[in-house]
Amino acid sequence: MKTLKPKLELNIAKTHSYDILTGLPDRNLFFDRLAQSVAITSRTKKIIAVLFVSVDRLKVINDTLGEAFGNRLLIGLVKRLQGCIRQSDTLARPGRDEFVILLPEIRYPEDAAIVARSILSSMEKPFVLNRQQYSVKLNIGISVFPDDAADPKALLSNAYTAMQRMKELRKNTYQFYSPAMTEKAFERMVMETGLERALQRGEFLLYYQPQIDLRSGLITGVEALARWQRPGVGLVYPGEFLPLMEETGLTIPLGEWALRSACMQNMAWQKAGLRPIRVAVNISANHFHEHDITHTVSRVLEDTGLAPQFLELELTESIFLRKIERTIRALKVLRKMGVNISIDDFGTGYSSLAYLKYFPMSKVKIVEPFISSVAFSNAEGVVARAIIAMAHTLNMKVIAEGVERKEQLAMIRSLDCDELQGNLISRPLPAGKVVHLLAKEKRY
Repeated sequence: MKTLKPKLELNIAKTHSYDILTGLPDRNLFFDRLAQSVAITSRTKKIIAVLFVSVDRLKVINDTLGEAFGNRLLIGLVKRLQGCIRQSDTLARPGRDEFVILLPEIRYPEDAAIVARSILSSMEKPFVLNRQQYSVKLNIGISVFPDDAADPKALLSNAYTAMQRMKELRKNTYQFYSPAMTEKAFERMVMETGLERALQRGEFLLYYQPQIDLRSGLITGVEALARWQRPGVGLVYPGEFLPLMEETGLTIPLGEWALRSACMQNMAWQKAGLRPIRVAVNISANHFHEHDITHTVSRVLEDTGLAPQFLELELTESIFLRKIERTIRALKVLRKMGVNISIDDFGTGYSSLAYLKYFPMSKVKIVEPFISSVAFSNAEGVVARAIIAMAHTLNMKVIAEGVERKEQLAMIRSLDCDELQGNLISRPLPAGKVVHLLAKEKRY
C-alpha cells in the first residue's frame, strides 16, 4: 500500500495541472513555464512570444449541437494546433474556448507571425463530424518579450488584449500587441462604467423608424431603436455600445426599459387621437432566455394599457438555437396573447426555412444584404423568393429592411414583399417627429 501512495499523489497533482478534456497544461502550469522562460531569456539575446487563441462561436455550437459535440470539435482542434508548433513550445488551455501558446527562444517577432499564419491556415479545411462539415474561426493575439512587457503577467495580459481586439473587429486573423490597445481597453472599461450609470440616470432615448405597408402606402408600424445621449459626447448609436452591453449582461435592463418605454409611447400616440400602429421592440437572446419573457411582456402591457396587437417583438436568430422546446412554448403563449412576433435579419448565420414552419411567428424580416444591390444574383433571388413564398403560405408577412434607393423599392415590390423599412422612407426619428408623420396620413 505504501508504494501506491506516491503514485496516487502524483496522479492528483497531474490532474490539477492539466486540462481533463484535452490533456493540455492548465493556466497555472502554463504560467509557471512562462515565468521560467522569461527568467532564462532575460540572460540571453533571444526573445519569447505568447499567442492567445480564441475559438469563435464555440458557445453557439455547444448550445445548438450539445457539449459532447463541442468537445469532439475541440479535441480535433487541439491536434491541428499541436501540428503547428515545435516540441519545445507549450500549448495550454486556460479557458473553455481559449488556448495559449508559449514560443520560447525565437529570434524575431516574425517567427510568431509565421506560427499564427500556420494555425489559421490549418483551420481552412473544415472539421468533419457525424458526416457534416464545420468551419472554425480563430482570433489570435501576440505579445513579445521583452518589447511588449517585462514580466510574465503583463506579457500574457497583453497577448489577451490583442486577441480581444481581433474579436471586436471580427477579423479571424492575428494581431501583435501595441500600447494603443491598452488605451482602448481602458476606454472600454470607461464605457462599461458609463453604460451602467446611463441606465441609472436615464440617458437612453428611443428613436422610431417607420414601417410602410406596400399596398396601402401607409405607416403601419415603427421599430424602436435605442440611442445613448452620452454626456460630453452626444448621441451614440447601438453599434458602439450594444456589443459591450451583450457581454456584460446590460442588454437585459436595457431591453426591459425599451419595452416599457415603447409601449408607453405607443399608448400616448393613441390617446392623442392618432391612428393605431404597431411598435416593434428588439429582444436579446439573454433577455428572452434568462427571464420569463411572457411574464415581462404581460406585465408591461397591463401597466401601460397597450393592446397586445400593437406590440411586436423582434427576435434574432440566436434565440431559436437554444432551449428549443421552451422557446416554442414561450412563443405560443405570446402569440395566444395577441403579441406579434418577427424574426430579425432572416437569412444570416444558422437561419433555416424550417424556422418558418416550426416557430409561431407573424413576420419575417429579410436581411439587408439581400437588397443591398439593385439586382439580385440568381442565388439570392431564389432564396429571397423561397422565403417570401413559404412565409405567405404560413400566413406570415415579409418586411424588407435597409431600403435605401427607389430601384430597391421596385425590386422588393416585384418579389411581393408586404412591408418595407429603410432610409428611403425615413431615418429613425424622435417620438415628436413621428407624431407629425402619423398626423399627415401620407401615402408613400
